[in-house]
Amino acid sequence: MKPVFGKLKNAVAAFDAGDYQIAFRLFKPLAEQRVTEAQAGLAFFYFQGKGVPEDDAKADYLYRKAAERGHVEAQIELGDMYDEGKGIPEDDAKAVHWYRKAAEQGYARAQQQLGWSYLLGKGVPEDNLQAYAWMSIAAAQGSESAMNSRGTIKGSMTPAQIAEAQKLSSELWEKYVMPFQKD
Repeated sequence: MKPVFGKLKNAVAAFDAGDYQIAFRLFKPLAEQRVTEAQAGLAFFYFQGKGVPEDDAKADYLYRKAAERGHVEAQIELGDMYDEGKGIPEDDAKAVHWYRKAAEQGYARAQQQLGWSYLLGKGVPEDNLQAYAWMSIAAAQGSESAMNSRGTIKGSMTPAQIAEAQKLSSELWEKYVMPFQKD
């Protein structure tokens, strides 16, 4: 596994340096070897057209492979693709499926997206309690946007609903954030 890790590290370093052509060249064989990080990285190149022509079908395929193996960033990106209908048909229920997968791994942006889904009733029944709870745990992880959204949601809730939503957010925090906190 060490040679793969070294190659992956070099690919990430090239990406971080903005050398997308080298990064792409390094990611590609790793993705073909089913290295999850490389699949997600290569999907990004195709999705954004970084160093290669934009190809939503390849991005979808690679994001899906990585997402199915638990890659949290691939899950949120796939959720976004379904939410926006970018490269694949818009499907709110599938977007929520992938947002939930990432949210349950402690990913604040996915938790916020899940909160929005509940607030707007996109892919799930409209539910201010769930929206408030998911926005709360995203806000507690530093998302200003989630903090502002939570304040807006709170304005349409009764004190009893707020108390129930705060209890739910504590439960969600314990289950979906605490296990992923770094010491």
